[in-house]
Amino acid sequence: MAEQITRVYGLQFGLLCLSSFLFFASFNMIIPELPDYLTSLGGAEYKGLIISLFTLTAGLSRPFSGKLADKIGRIPVMMVGGAVCILAGFLYPVTGSVAAFLLLRFLHGFSTGFTPTGTSAYVADVVPMQKRGEAMGLIGLSGSLGMAAGPALGGAIANQFSVNTMFYASSFAAFLSVAVLVRMHETLDNPHRFRMGLLRISKKELFEPRVWGPSVVMLFSTFAFGTILTIIPDFSAHLGIQNKGLFFTSFTVSSLAIRFLAGRASDKYGRINVLRVSTGLLTIAMLAIGLCTSATQLLLAGMLFGVAVGMNSPTVFAWTIDLSHEAHRGRAMATMYIALEAGIGLGALSSGWLYSNNVANFTLTFWVSAGFAAVSFLYLVLLSKKQLDRPSFLQKYNQ
Repeated sequence: MAEQITRVYGLQFGLLCLSSFLFFASFNMIIPELPDYLTSLGGAEYKGLIISLFTLTAGLSRPFSGKLADKIGRIPVMMVGGAVCILAGFLYPVTGSVAAFLLLRFLHGFSTGFTPTGTSAYVADVVPMQKRGEAMGLIGLSGSLGMAAGPALGGAIANQFSVNTMFYASSFAAFLSVAVLVRMHETLDNPHRFRMGLLRISKKELFEPRVWGPSVVMLFSTFAFGTILTIIPDFSAHLGIQNKGLFFTSFTVSSLAIRFLAGRASDKYGRINVLRVSTGLLTIAMLAIGLCTSATQLLLAGMLFGVAVGMNSPTVFAWTIDLSHEAHRGRAMATMYIALEAGIGLGALSSGWLYSNNVANFTLTFWVSAGFAAVSFLYLVLLSKKQLDRPSFLQKYNQ
C-alpha cells in the first residue's frame, strides 16, 4: 500500500496535475470572450450554442475515448484531446462566418471528450481506494487552477493585445499540456496498437450501468454550470464588470481550498453525505446569483458557487471510480462524463433560450438552474441505505 501511495503523489502524479492545469487553462481561456466574438460575426442569437455544441461533441466522443483508454492506453487518449485544442486555437482567428465558428466549436468539443477521460482513468489506476477522494480533489484542484487562470489571463490578453492573440495563447497552453505527457509512463497493462476496428462501439460499450448513481447526480448538478458558462459574461457586463473572466476566477479560486478537504471528507464520511451538502449549497448559490444587483454581490455569490462545485466534482469522480470495474474504468469514466456534458449542454442551450438577450430574464434563467440542482439534492436524500457508498457494499459490487 505504501508503494501505491508513493505512486499517487510521486513525479507521475505531479506531471499529470501540471498537464491538467495547462489543458483546462487552454480551453477556458477563450470562454469569456466567445459571446462577443460570436456577436461580432453576426450570431448574437446563437450564444447558447457556444457551450452546448462544445459539450455535444464531448458527449458523443465519450464512448470512443472510454473504449480507447481501456484498449490503447490512457496517455494517447489524453494527447488526442490536447492536439484538438492546439489546432482549434489556430482556426478561431480564420472563422469568418457564424456557421464556421459554430462548426469549430463542435469540433473543439473533442478535446474535453478525450483528455479528462484518460486523466480520470489514469488516476484510478494509481489511487488506492482509501485515497481516491483526496487524489481526485488534488487533480481537480489542478484543473480548477487552470480554469481560474485561463479566463482571467485570456481576458487580459484580449484587452491588452487582441482576441486573436488570446486564441494563439490558448494553443500554446495546449501544446505545453501535451509536451508534459511525453514524460509520463503508461499505466494500462499490455496496451493494444490502434486499429480502426476499435472505433466500432457496441451497445454495451455506450453506458456503464455500475455508475448510474453518480451519473444522475452529475447530470442535474452540471445543468447550473452550463448556465453559468453561457449567461455570466453578459450578466457581468450588465453589472458593470469590465473583465468578464473575474466571476470565473472568483468561483474557481473559492473551489480550490475546498476540493482537497472535500475529497478527504468523502473518503472519511462517505461520498453521499458530502454530495448532499454540495448539491444543497449549489441550489442556494444559483438562487443567490439570480438575486444579485451589484458586482460585489455577484462575486460573493460566485464564491459560494465555487464551494459547491469544489465539493461536488472530486466526490462524484471518486464515487464513480469506487463503483467501476477495473477492466472498464475508461468506460465508467466516459459514462459519467457523458452525463456531465449532457448537463452542461442542456444548461447552456436552455439558458440561452430563456435569456434571449433580455436582461429582464436573468433571474428566471438562474432560478431554473437552481431547480435542477435541487433535483440532484433530492435524489441523494432519497437514496436507499443499500445505495450508500459503504466499502463493504462497493467490494461486493465490484466482484
